Amino acid sequence: MSVRRKFSVRDIAVQSGLSEATVDRVLHERPGVRAATVEQVRRAVADLERQQSQVRLTGRTVMFDVVMAAPRRFADAVRAALEVELPALHPATVRARFHTCAGAGGDWVAAELDRVLRTGSNGVVLQSPDLPEVRAAVRRLSDAQVPVVTLASDLPGSRRRGYVGADNQGAGATAAYLLTQWVPDPAEPVLVVRSRQPQDSERERWRGFEAALAQLEGSVRPVRDVLDDDRDPLLLEEAVAGALADLPGLRAVYSMCAGAGGNGAVVRGFERARTRPVAFVAHDLDGENADLLRRGDLSAVLHHDLRSDCRHACRMLLQAPYTRSELPGTASAIQILTPFNVPPDA
Repeated sequence: MSVRRKFSVRDIAVQSGLSEATVDRVLHERPGVRAATVEQVRRAVADLERQQSQVRLTGRTVMFDVVMAAPRRFADAVRAALEVELPALHPATVRARFHTCAGAGGDWVAAELDRVLRTGSNGVVLQSPDLPEVRAAVRRLSDAQVPVVTLASDLPGSRRRGYVGADNQGAGATAAYLLTQWVPDPAEPVLVVRSRQPQDSERERWRGFEAALAQLEGSVRPVRDVLDDDRDPLLLEEAVAGALADLPGLRAVYSMCAGAGGNGAVVRGFERARTRPVAFVAHDLDGENADLLRRGDLSAVLHHDLRSDCRHACRMLLQAPYTRSELPGTASAIQILTPFNVPPDA
């Protein structure tokens, strides 16, 4: 009942993508409702509570859907960044629904996009692998005049409206440059942390990293891979410890992807071997990486302004009714953060 006093059944129905009758059954705890449906209503209420300033506003309401097949850490960062930006997107009142699944494939993404199409939406922010079934779903949305903007990984030529995200090849090349300055001997290996299910953005980082190493050193430096599955940091810690047992002189680390707790697990893996890296380069300034950077456990974090990306994506969707052309990709600049220039609010 407290939920109903805060938000109307209609607000919850729109946020969840369910019918008002279904939401009413959940709120009154009537029998015959699937647990997944109850959870969907619970998530919708949680979204409404975070976006409460938007719910209270009057005027035209715009609903965007965010569909992400991304590691939990990145999906959470996008949610937080977007919800900070929503109140500034006047004159429209913009709300967002989130559909996320770590490691999901193209079938899940396409099914979510088709569900958005059935439910109705004013636009979609999409992070997905570039797969034929996803492109087909984007085309179906485009045919229904539902614009799509890709985030972090692009689908050029898919009839998506535009792209926002980091210059991932440039970021990978920057990581290679920094590591070769700190550990200049090309015979020394690099420990590279990869995802068990890599995203297109990670593949772009690797291409930039590999190409820059070859350009800077005239050869490809030895690389030892360890995998992070974004679920159990202890597995990554043990993999790092195992790599150090095989290569006790290993001193350089490039973490392309590590999920929540991942970079801390790398540090602990080195501690188990009673050593620490001379150079450790990672991506994205979340709370964990900010703490590691301040302590000197990370040498540098390659960061870009995710809030700016989210703001730009929403602006592109708001402008979509006034332009039909596919816009070129927009890559945001990479910042190199060290222990000496961590933003105070990080």
